[in-house]
Amino acid sequence: MEDTLARWQADEQAVRSRLNDHAGVARREQVAGRSGMEVFRAIFAGELPRPPIGDTLDFLPVHVEPGLAVFQGRPQPRHYNPLGTVHGGWFATLLDSAVGCAVHSTLEAGKGYTTLELKVNIVRALTDRVPLVRAEGRVVHGGKQVATAEGRLVGPDGKLYAHATTTCLIFDQSREPSP
Repeated sequence: MEDTLARWQADEQAVRSRLNDHAGVARREQVAGRSGMEVFRAIFAGELPRPPIGDTLDFLPVHVEPGLAVFQGRPQPRHYNPLGTVHGGWFATLLDSAVGCAVHSTLEAGKGYTTLELKVNIVRALTDRVPLVRAEGRVVHGGKQVATAEGRLVGPDGKLYAHATTTCLIFDQSREPSP
């Protein structure tokens, strides 16, 4: 476990050193003409702002490749529910990021996505005694209009804390779905 934790901490430090100091949302013209992978390469290179949700909930992407996205999070007491364990919304947000970005990583330039459905199964309570967790999302099916992905949230000791599935709607960026 110590070797895995040390590797995860080193991965996080390497990613943080490259990310943009500014958290925010990329402007439409900054992502126009870029594939999903090109967007992620630009985020990891610090050319685009890092997503602000990571600052709010203390997680970040550590690896993205076509069809795979890995996020790493640090459970904190500020994420606790009234029972003294990490709130289910934290699990869901971390897993939604991993499975959604796995889908995003497969998209061609001009395509966008939104989550249609997210199903999370929490199988073990989580506290700050677990220093880091990783959410790994993998595409199961990538179609022209619908994509599905699955994800797992694990600790450095390999224990499973939650797993999830998602269904995403794929659309042309020029025609975003209405809210």
